[in-house]
Amino acid sequence: MKTFHCDECDQLVFFENVTCLRCGHALAFLPDLADMGALVPAGDNLWRALTPAAEDQSYRLCANYSERNVCNWAVRDEDEHTLCESCRLTQVIPDLSRPGHKESWYKLEVAKRRLVYSLMMLRLPILNRTEDPEQGLAFEFLADPTDPKAKPVLTGHTAGLITINVAEADDAERERRRLTLHEPYRTLLGHFRHESGHYYWDRLIQNTSRLESFRELFGDERASYGEALEAHYRHGPAANWPDQFISSYASAHPWEDWAETWAHFLHMTDTLETAAAAGLALQPRRRNVPAMKADPKLVQSGSFERMIAAWFPLTYLLNNLNRGLGLADGYPFVISRPTIEKLRFVHETVMAAGQRTVPSATTSWFSRLGW
Repeated sequence: MKTFHCDECDQLVFFENVTCLRCGHALAFLPDLADMGALVPAGDNLWRALTPAAEDQSYRLCANYSERNVCNWAVRDEDEHTLCESCRLTQVIPDLSRPGHKESWYKLEVAKRRLVYSLMMLRLPILNRTEDPEQGLAFEFLADPTDPKAKPVLTGHTAGLITINVAEADDAERERRRLTLHEPYRTLLGHFRHESGHYYWDRLIQNTSRLESFRELFGDERASYGEALEAHYRHGPAANWPDQFISSYASAHPWEDWAETWAHFLHMTDTLETAAAAGLALQPRRRNVPAMKADPKLVQSGSFERMIAAWFPLTYLLNNLNRGLGLADGYPFVISRPTIEKLRFVHETVMAAGQRTVPSATTSWFSRLGW
């Protein structure tokens, strides 16, 4: 994530903010500029962004911002949609008559916006079901039925539709599930990133020239998915799974290996971009201590070697900072050499897709970022 500042007073602001705490200006994320903009009213429910890059462009607040306060993105005035580019991907929202669902919906949309930002930054195709009824991306947020005998909602992906169980937005429930499933890491954003991996496997690997290379690294996805998951949950992963996989769940089936590795790549790019934007560098006073140079173009460079070289020192710092606060490791993973090669494959796939597809709505992003 980039570092953002208020255009009026230069106060540091964050991706989720709606108001500058220093000068009081309304804020909104401007997808066409990849920036948080300080806004001033322009009449007729229109707003003008103070950033010079917006010139005379007028904006409207996303309807989920102005009417329901679950979003903080803006929409260009000439755009016919009332919802922003992120919110229009959501087809089903939680039942807001049920207690806690409004708060859960907010958390779900916050995580989804982080995902959409990353996908835009990587120039990946993001089309909704209106733009591409057959291959468009869509989300539905569903809660388990109130009838205890009914089947629970399963978080997953089917033909471009990503379903997230609303219970995952409840921190206590998500932690309970993490412990029950013996997972070292389980976050709401992680779910979005994982399920998006299934979607992009369909778009970037299936029926493409990369399929055979995928099978060489991840295995043959034609093996029965249902039988593989049943065996995984019944018998658990092999004892040596860390030698080949990023997580135990990744060992269940090649599709899950891809999705877990894809999600991990998005973890890396977002965290590395944040560190680079903050100018983070590690300059130890002794030898044999991880070091890292400040690299403002690290993610945009397209160099996997530069990324992985920075990743290990960064996670060393992250875990030690967490331990200093009495918290569990923020990065509870060990990356093996085979896993690095899988991450490299994901990186190459993303870079190739980004060169082919620059969504029209984000073209000005890349010009402004110097890409």
